[in-house]
Amino acid sequence: MRYVKLWLAFAVVTLGSLGVLGYYGVQIWQHQPPIPTAVQTPDGTVVLTREMIQNGQNVWQSIGGQELGSVWGHGAYVAPDWSADYLHRECLYLLDLRARRDFGVDYGSLPAAQQASLQSGLQAEIRTNTYDAARDVITISADRAAAVAAMARYYAAIFGHATAFPEDLARIADNHLDPAQLRHSYAIATDTIKTEQRQAELSAFFFWAAWACGTERPAAPGDPAGVPKVTYTNNWPSEPLIGNHLTGSMVLWTIVSFVLLLAGIGGFIWYRAAKYGEEAPEVPTRNPFADLVITPSMRATFKYFWVVTALILVQVLMGAITAHYGVEGEGFYGISLAEWLPYSVTRTWHTQLGIFWIATAWLATGLFIGPAVSGGEPRFQRAGVNLLFGCLLVIVVGTLFGTWYGTRQKLGLTENFWFGHQGYEYVDLGRFWQIFLFIGLFLWLGLVVRSIAPAFKEPGANRHLLALFLIASGAIGLFYGAGLMWGQHTNLAMAEYWRWWVVHLWVEGFFEVFATVVISFLFCRLGLLRIATASAAVISSCTVFLFGGIIGTMHHLYFTGTPTAVLALGAVFSAFEVVPLTLVGFEAAENLKVATSRPWLRHFRWPIYFFVAVAFWNLLGAGVFGFLINPPAALYYMQGLNTTAVHAHTALFGVYGMLGIGLMLFTLRLAQHGQQWKEGSLKFAFWALNLGLILMVVLSLLPIGVKQTLASVDQGMWYARSAEFMGTAQMQTLRWMRTVGDVVFAAGILALAYFIYGLWGGWTRQKIKD
Repeated sequence: MRYVKLWLAFAVVTLGSLGVLGYYGVQIWQHQPPIPTAVQTPDGTVVLTREMIQNGQNVWQSIGGQELGSVWGHGAYVAPDWSADYLHRECLYLLDLRARRDFGVDYGSLPAAQQASLQSGLQAEIRTNTYDAARDVITISADRAAAVAAMARYYAAIFGHATAFPEDLARIADNHLDPAQLRHSYAIATDTIKTEQRQAELSAFFFWAAWACGTERPAAPGDPAGVPKVTYTNNWPSEPLIGNHLTGSMVLWTIVSFVLLLAGIGGFIWYRAAKYGEEAPEVPTRNPFADLVITPSMRATFKYFWVVTALILVQVLMGAITAHYGVEGEGFYGISLAEWLPYSVTRTWHTQLGIFWIATAWLATGLFIGPAVSGGEPRFQRAGVNLLFGCLLVIVVGTLFGTWYGTRQKLGLTENFWFGHQGYEYVDLGRFWQIFLFIGLFLWLGLVVRSIAPAFKEPGANRHLLALFLIASGAIGLFYGAGLMWGQHTNLAMAEYWRWWVVHLWVEGFFEVFATVVISFLFCRLGLLRIATASAAVISSCTVFLFGGIIGTMHHLYFTGTPTAVLALGAVFSAFEVVPLTLVGFEAAENLKVATSRPWLRHFRWPIYFFVAVAFWNLLGAGVFGFLINPPAALYYMQGLNTTAVHAHTALFGVYGMLGIGLMLFTLRLAQHGQQWKEGSLKFAFWALNLGLILMVVLSLLPIGVKQTLASVDQGMWYARSAEFMGTAQMQTLRWMRTVGDVVFAAGILALAYFIYGLWGGWTRQKIKD
């Protein structure tokens, strides 16, 4: 009966939360910023068309999309946020145009009263929604049409090869920098976009993204009267020129999220205290896996780990090049790389390789665990493991080549969507490769299910843990399918909705469940946990995590063209996400105690130490740094700044990367139970990786993010990301300071590779003497 209640709670939370997320997906679709048939002036002159805007979105994707600057705050951090950048410079152009026409001088030379008058007129024009749903047309003034044409020339100069702006455009550039200097600051290669048509289409998409940021959303049926109107992006970005400011609802839901966080922590600690006290089982005097028979399919998983190590090395190299582009623009310590390996490619490879090697390590662990649990091996299991390995290699190589070739601008926009660069961070791979990977995940699921199925015949609580393992494994395959829900011309608001299903629910949701189950199962098999206790605890923990984690996906969607209700739900449930992480210190302490409780467990101490690191970074990276940017009032000023990079690095590598390494080491330790490891290089790797990550954050990413946040509050989001601000001596020094952490971290990766390949080659292991 106890398990029935636990499973019922798990089902209600999971299915109910997915229902809420699905309902608001429909709401987002119904209220997304419209892409009109035409943008025209009052006399009917067509300025832009839907085809131009949609093609422009595809052009943006083909040059790297969110890997080259950001739109609506999501993406890379070196180049500007193009939606905030376009909005600000369009405003500057209009103000200057009218100041010269009405007063004969530029806007900056006017007295404050006249500036305020022009700004008031500008705010009314930009914020007024002129979209006519009946005609499917946006109407803009002749002045704004002139600004649209000017902005097209401005971005054509940056993404092309121009060396100077015309006088009217030079006035709106950062500190009057020329196009070549801006390309250097933004790490944009010369002639990133080679044709005038694609340059014009890109600017059309930037106009639409900025229009959604500045135009007030129509009142929805049932909205109370007197509520201040907000733009389609909930007044993001901060832009004083048009009155884009923090709203009262953001402040309210930020306060609510803090209150709920404190209440949740108190309740969770109370629950933990009430349940705490059950004695741990007596640790076996002998390794329970000492007699483990390594089957052919289990042995076939080893090559996965050799490839994992190679991918880590390449990922770190790409990360070093990407970080350095922030200070040297188009070069790497004097070597001109941008022509062949531009920033958008190196960053794409850096993020994609991170996902690939972490996922591969986890998938290989699942394939290894199946026969180890069931004690047997189905027919053709080894062939299936080898087939999946071949598929993964093809996907990795095909994806990396496709994203590189797509940015060469040699593919048509449709071909780029299918085989090149989709431009959405973490799911950049072309649609063909997405489908291929989706099929591969279900092939993996089938191999896991058939290998572990015999274990269900054993009675007892063991079956509950195995059931949750299979549910998590199935969800890993199923939820990646959310990446197939958008098309080539899908509205960005809906594409972002589905993208976060992949990034948050897949990576941060059910991978977390999978990892919790795998670690608990391994510890049970080692005799360190009671199966009955672990089974109940894991089901409860996953229920608590998913309660906040599924609906908490909405905290990524505050400013992506979504209704205000999404902001409220995202704030509340993302606070609940943090609650379970506050008690990971118990987990870390227990794991450390376990690592020294028996002499034979010393063989497992470094895998366990990596699990301890996971607990540490779960609290700091996912918990502290995650909640730093989760509340609406905080994210309003921080979205798209280096504070996001702090969370991304410490959560993705600190939690999931460390966990992937820990699972890899645990699996290899099980497979080599008759071998003594020479652990000096592994010890160095562990401490260098953790210290390097800390230094990377403390010396560079966090100080840069804090200073950017202050700039965003004081002057606006556009300024916090501008070449003028990021090019100051202080900011460049902070960028260079990252080298310290990067070098320490890279040394740890090299030591890890030396150790892993040493297990293969024999120089980091030796046979245990009787």
